Formats: sequence, C-alpha cells, structure tokens
Amino acid sequence: MPSPGERSAFAHAVLSGRDGVDFDLVHFGGTDLSRAQLEGSSFLECTLEGCILDDVHLESSRWSECRWERVVGAGVLMQRASLVDVTIDGSRLAAVSAWGSTWRDVTVTGGKVDFLNLRGARLRNVRFIDCIVTELDLAEATVDGLSFEGCTLVEPEFGRGLYAALDLSGATLRSPRGLASLKGATVSRLQLIELADVLAAELGLHVTDLIHPPGRNG
Repeated sequence: MPSPGERSAFAHAVLSGRDGVDFDLVHFGGTDLSRAQLEGSSFLECTLEGCILDDVHLESSRWSECRWERVVGAGVLMQRASLVDVTIDGSRLAAVSAWGSTWRDVTVTGGKVDFLNLRGARLRNVRFIDCIVTELDLAEATVDGLSFEGCTLVEPEFGRGLYAALDLSGATLRSPRGLASLKGATVSRLQLIELADVLAAELGLHVTDLIHPPGRNG
C-alpha cells in the first residue's frame, strides 16, 4: 500500500451528494463524511484516518486493500457492501447496518462497535481482536472463518446460519441468543460450562439437581 504522501488527500472536507464515485489511493484525513451519499462507490487502497461517518450512506460500496484508523460514526449504512483486505483499527462505531454484506480478509482491532447488523452476511477469514461488540446480529450469516480474540460480545444473536468455521473460544459471551443453532462452531470447555443453562433452555431441557441417589435393587 502506498504511503500517505503518495495518496490524494481529503482533509477536513465534507463530501455529500456523491453517488457511485471511484476513489483510488485516497487518504481521508479528518474528513467529515456525515450524511455523505456514497452508495455504490469504490474505494481502492484508501485510508480513513480520524474520519466521521455519522449517517453515511455506503450501501453496495466496495472496499479493497483499505484501512480505517480511529474512525467514529453512528448510523453507518453498509448494506450489501463488499470489504476485501480491510483493516479497521481503534474505531468507535454504532448502529452499523451491514446486512447482506461480504467480508473477506478483514481485521477489526481495538475500539467498540455497538449494534452491528451482519444478518445474512458472508464472512471469510475475518478476525475481531481486543474489541467490544454489542448486539452483534449473525443470524442467517454464512461463516467461512470468523474468530474473536480477547473480545467481549454482549447479546450476540445467532440462528439459521452456517457457522462451521466460527470460533468463539477467545471471546467473553454475555447473554447470547441462538446457541442451539451453532452446529460446528468452536467454543472453549469453560464457555460450554458457563453457557450450559442458556443452551439447555433453548433446547427445552429440564435440568434438576439430584438430591437423593437412586435406590439399588438386590
């Protein structure tokens, strides 16, 4: 990837009303992209550094070999977007609507993401490292390599998806939903013990504590 000096610069600018634009080798430094209309736009080898993405429209946008650093935003619309070889580092995002999107070779490090909607998304070789994700929606998602390392997942939702390559063993899970649908996923032994009551409830199992051992005949 080229150095910042080799990229075009968009510093402290506001972009709006731009639909389907191609950005190649662009460094967005402190750019205010709030309410920008960038549906269907293409971003190749671009960097977003300290940018604001409040209520930005990135539906069906395409991101390749890009990096987001210390990006903040609420109401990020990324339905059906494509992210390939993308790094998101130290960012604080909320209400990210990315249902039906495609993520491949994506790494999210540090920061926090609230209300991340990946319902029906296709995820391949995606890693979340040392971050907090609240209300992650992975229902109906197709997972071909997704891991959470040192992460806290608050109220994640699963269901009706393909999770054979989902690794949750490195995450702290708080109030998860849809555990019974995680066939093929990986959890740690400690997680299995901690989540036993939730899993039993979802499966309709009645769990009792045996007080008296059964009698023996003979």
